[in-house]
Amino acid sequence: MFGGTGNIDGAGNKRRGRRLLAQGVAVLIAAGALTLAGPGAPHAEAVASTCSGRPLKTVKFPTGELRIYKNRQYACAVTVASKPGARRVMSISLQARGGRAAVDKGSFTRQAGPVTVHALNRCVRATGSIAGVSRSTGWILC
Repeated sequence: MFGGTGNIDGAGNKRRGRRLLAQGVAVLIAAGALTLAGPGAPHAEAVASTCSGRPLKTVKFPTGELRIYKNRQYACAVTVASKPGARRVMSISLQARGGRAAVDKGSFTRQAGPVTVHALNRCVRATGSIAGVSRSTGWILC
């Protein structure tokens, strides 16, 4: 009767307008968060957020550090370079007792990992390596 399809009262246009407004606000909030972080923001927060759970143990060595995190069911580990930038060989290995090791190995600029294993009521061990220097935790969480 009116020559088109859709709502007579324009309710569809109002909903579309609200949706576009909400998407625009979300984009502005994300841009503001990136602006507040700035280019000189420390990288430690970004690395720490790759593993969920609480920090459990940190093993430092000359070229970086091995970080282990634990929540109720899982253990997570990353190897982080002390001076990010140039690519170098890094690896991280995390193993729950009685299970297979989760490994991330390659040429990275900042970190190897995260790797996660199911560790509810199980001991775990982690080994991290950066540029030929490695450290291990031995069995922990027992």
